[in-house]
Amino acid sequence: MIPITSVRFGSEEEELVLQVLRSGSIAQGPMVKKFEDRFAQMCGVKHAIAVNNGTTALVAGLEVMDLRAGDEVMTTPFTFVATVNAILESGATATFADINEDDFNLDPASIADRITPKTKVLAPVHLYGQMADMGAISAMATSRGLRILEDSAQSHLATYQGAAAGSYDIGTFSFYATKNLTTGEGGMITTNDDLTADRLRVLRNQGMRERYVYEIAGHNYRLTDLQAAVVLPQLDRYPATLERRRHNAARLTTGLSTVAGIVVPHQMPERTHVWHQYTIRVTEASALSRDEFVAKLQEAGVGAGIYYPKLIGDYDAYRDHPRVILSDTPVAARVAQQVLSLPVHTALSDDDLQRIIDTVTTLARA
Repeated sequence: MIPITSVRFGSEEEELVLQVLRSGSIAQGPMVKKFEDRFAQMCGVKHAIAVNNGTTALVAGLEVMDLRAGDEVMTTPFTFVATVNAILESGATATFADINEDDFNLDPASIADRITPKTKVLAPVHLYGQMADMGAISAMATSRGLRILEDSAQSHLATYQGAAAGSYDIGTFSFYATKNLTTGEGGMITTNDDLTADRLRVLRNQGMRERYVYEIAGHNYRLTDLQAAVVLPQLDRYPATLERRRHNAARLTTGLSTVAGIVVPHQMPERTHVWHQYTIRVTEASALSRDEFVAKLQEAGVGAGIYYPKLIGDYDAYRDHPRVILSDTPVAARVAQQVLSLPVHTALSDDDLQRIIDTVTTLARA
């Protein structure tokens, strides 16, 4: 079986983890600080604040925006549920705009049509490894006095016009086990604002700047040095990681771009793609439906994933929620029925890539 994802560590990670274990101090410490400093530098921002997972990064990012009851945060209905859960935890109301089928991200035109006087935050999700159209979204936020919260969980160091994900207002990241960069569980919040960064550091530490000196009601959102030790060597290898992912994506695109019924993903102008997922669309011209395609791929020994099979509003938990305002998003609804992610990770060999191409081509024409 060619797995949809593969997580592998080397001797560098083992040695750093052992250093932490031997030190006898495994909680947040110098490894976390080193991780924060390196990540901030790589993203081109002044501050990076490590937290214990990507969801708490979203929650904390919204908390320091001081939202009030009735305030609305606009995001995409085509996302992992953590994005919406964080909005609800903030006490705000979640609203939705439609997406662009070319990049799977929020469509700025749809955002513009749906902003209300209650809208306070635009929360784009940079899905699959490519940023949303941040030029248009940022201009819209500036002209209307809105904040931006970037959900960059899948797009570590993706760029738009040279600016990295997480460099617009407040950015959030996940380092879950299957992400391009991983700590197993972990998150990061990025900002260029000194006061926001200071508040986030106090907030994640139970409201303490000094031990037992409580400045605000806070949380335990700390990352451990053990987790930071796992990711530090990955930062050194990340350029090579991206080069391999881009090679794999290009090979898949070359092999699949002319297959009837298959729409391959592509990198949009003025953006870079970090290929967290390689997501095709299976259209009506395919011999098999998307769900049939997934089953047949598994039978043929090719891992596949559906990210995501339903929109947020398709789930009972959100459909009738008093702080979830649903609206018609036809592009997102269609895309959710078509998307299928293929393996693109660095452990793939050229033979693996050819096998994926051959299998998809055969099934599409069956």
